[in-house]
This record gives sequence, structure tokens and C-alpha cells, in this order.
Amino acid sequence: MAGAAVERRLADIERRCRSGLDADALGTEALGRLRRVVPAEAALFATVDPVTLLFTSATAEDPLGPATALFLDNEFGRADVNKFAGLARAKDPVGSLDRATRGNRADSARYREIMAPLGLGDELRAALVTGHRCWGVLCLHREASSAGFTGEELALVRRVAPVLAAGLRAAVTAAPSSPDSPAAAGPDGVGLILLDSALRTVAMSPEAEQWLADFPDGDRQDAGRLPVSVLAAASGPVPSTVRVRGRSGRWLALHTSRVGPQIGVVVEPARPAELGAVLLSAHGLTDAQTRVAALVIRGYSTRQVVDELHISANTVQEHLTGVFDKFGVRSRRELVAAMLADLSGFTQG
Repeated sequence: MAGAAVERRLADIERRCRSGLDADALGTEALGRLRRVVPAEAALFATVDPVTLLFTSATAEDPLGPATALFLDNEFGRADVNKFAGLARAKDPVGSLDRATRGNRADSARYREIMAPLGLGDELRAALVTGHRCWGVLCLHREASSAGFTGEELALVRRVAPVLAAGLRAAVTAAPSSPDSPAAAGPDGVGLILLDSALRTVAMSPEAEQWLADFPDGDRQDAGRLPVSVLAAASGPVPSTVRVRGRSGRWLALHTSRVGPQIGVVVEPARPAELGAVLLSAHGLTDAQTRVAALVIRGYSTRQVVDELHISANTVQEHLTGVFDKFGVRSRRELVAAMLADLSGFTQG
């Protein structure tokens, strides 16, 4: 494709990222446009919890969808190349299988055990990072007989990755447009899901079934599959907590724990305290700024922050000044008020 046409496609993606689309619509539209300049036979687009990096929703095209549990086991339980968590921390958040293995794809367990049996070849992965936080991931696959992704194609994805990340951050953290929708009410009480070691459902409470109806992974009734956020939470470190934005706009929390040989997943509305880290991430704070801000919001004095984080008072003030700038406030009191206002928007419904 000619250079001018490519630039038009990329500009179109950027416009869509700034148009206020929800995360599902943004993923669908951005992937469709991206694949016109970076062709692929299959694709995955997922949002992640910026704190834990566990998936909170995902769209996986065939043949990837039926292999979700295998991919999650590889992602969170095996050593391999181009893990999303590694890409999210790396200076370069975009990589391909062929480049990571120097053309010897069989060096990757993911390729040997999952992709090759599905007839897939090279794989392009990207962590969607902005403001020091990862808000989503994407993965493009070529057929086994196809040539691998070129350096030029990786460069194009590298250009759009932060734009997509900013669009996802805005979509995930925006206040719900219709907080009075019936789905926002939810069931009474918490839900419980029990999974075996192969992530098969052993038992599920009626409350959990009702909560899952609000999860943003589309209609799973026919396929009989759990939302990818539940599978990812069960695949990741246990115990853990993952925050998920429901289709109603309500925030839900998944808490995992061991129940004998099984994994229990509790589903309930997220508490304001559990959303604080997500909200701080939405404002583009660094990890150091987030740690300081979280303590200040809890009422810690500068001396208490110094003792807790083992940093100097000057460093505390330096980080706090950066936090004030990003929130557009000038004092601790204004910061707390801004956080409460944002949390009110997060939790309405």
C-alpha cells in the first residue's frame, strides 16, 4: 500500500480512538482498520486491568477463541517469548515471534503447543501502554505458510499502540452514559464460581450467573464459555483481585482464592478503595507518583509517607507536585476532592 494511503489509515485509527467509543467498539474498529495496513489471518484484542495486567475483556477470532484456556495457561503459567506483561514493561512494547526466536518458531512453547496445531505461523504482539500503564493488548497472527511480519509492519503497530492505549483508557474510565439502566442494578449478594485446574466450571451460584450477564465479552451462552476475565483471573496469581467494567458502566471485582484443589472466583461490585489504583492510573501517574498519591489520599502526612516508602521528604514533595499537575489541583484537599468526584462517576449505577 502506498505511503499516503497508509497515513490515511493511521489517521483514521487515531480519529476513532478520540471519538468516545466504548472499549468493544474501539477494538473492533481499530483492528479492522489496522489490518488493512498490517494484514493478518486472525486477531485478538483485549483490555487489561492496569494494576494486575490480567485480561478484563477480549475478542478473539477463530481459531483463537476455542483455544483461550491454552493461551491463558501459556500467558500466566509458562515461560515463553513476548509475554504481554514483559512487553508492557519493555522499552519496545511491540514484538514478533519470528524476531524473538530468530526465525526458529519451535523455540516457543506457545507456537509448538498451540499455534502450530491451529495452522498459525508468525505472531505480532503489542502492549497498549500510555502514561506508564498498560490498558490493553493486541495480537495478530499469520497463517503457517505466510511470511512473517516485517520490520515496517512492526513499526506501524508501534505508532498506533499508544494512541489505542489512550483511547482504551478513556473508554474504560469514562462515567457510564446510562447509569439508570436495569442491568446496572445487579443481583443481591455476591456470586461464586468454582473452577477445576483445567478452568472448567465445577459450580456457579445464581448470583454469579446474573453478574456475568453484565460482563463485556459478548454473548457466551451458546459457546458455554466463561468470560475471559474470569479465566484470566483464575489463571493468574492466586489470590488476586481484578477490576472489570461491566457493559452497564458498573465496576465489578473478581477475587480469586484456592478452595482445596479448585479455584474459587467471587464476583461482587467493586468497592471505591479497589478502584483507587485504576483511577490514579487513568491520570497517567508514574508508579512512584501512584504510591505517594495513594497514601496521601488515605490521610498520610509527609512524614508518614517518608516512613512508609523510605524516601526523602523532598522526593515526596516532588512526586506530589507531579500528581497535582496531572489532576489539575494545587493542594491535598483539592486532590482528595477530585478523587472523590471521579470515584462518584466510576461507581454510579
